[in-house]
Amino acid sequence: MISRWQKGRWSERWAAGLLRLKGYKIVDRRLRTPCGEVDLVALKGACLVIVEVKYRAHLALAAEAVLPRQKRILERCARYLLAKTGSRLGADFVRFDVILVTPWRVPHHIVNAWCPLS
Repeated sequence: MISRWQKGRWSERWAAGLLRLKGYKIVDRRLRTPCGEVDLVALKGACLVIVEVKYRAHLALAAEAVLPRQKRILERCARYLLAKTGSRLGADFVRFDVILVTPWRVPHHIVNAWCPLS
């Protein structure tokens, strides 16, 4: 039996591989900030991409698992990262992506999954 933690780690590795194939540079994984944790931080050109990875048995369940509270936490993390490392990384703006992982399928990458309110 595989634990949820192991499924999460496996999903994040699978998602990072997918992003690399798409030309993204993975900057960090499981990044802990004072605001919260970010699954993947990537760069695509001048864009800092904050990626939330969700593993569920079905695609719809994975999509529903990204909650408003979690989005707000990721938005705060993004502001923190831009302030701390934005110029060093060459990032001019931030984008929020979601990668949905389901068993026996290629992960589903949602580009610009939401726009922050402020």
